[in-house]
Amino acid sequence: MQTEHARIRAQQRGVPPLIECWLLDYGEAVHDGHGGIRRFFSKRSRRQMERALGREPVRRMREFFDCYLIEAADTGATVTVGHRFSRIRRP
Repeated sequence: MQTEHARIRAQQRGVPPLIECWLLDYGEAVHDGHGGIRRFFSKRSRRQMERALGREPVRRMREFFDCYLIEAADTGATVTVGHRFSRIRRP
């Protein structure tokens, strides 16, 4: 499920729907401290995608590995998507 805000932001920021699906399926999840879950591609998640989807499709979409997604912890709806410009710190 995706909010209208997330749909608009994905279009504005050039994040394809396939990347959003991959983030939900394979992205590493970290609570953001504001009632949301941040999903992003880590080295572990990229290796998992390569095993499941094959090396070539994953390699072709490499330019989108800086994308992240925020989903609501209570409903699971995608709140927003974007590109990371700095490292995501994990506890």
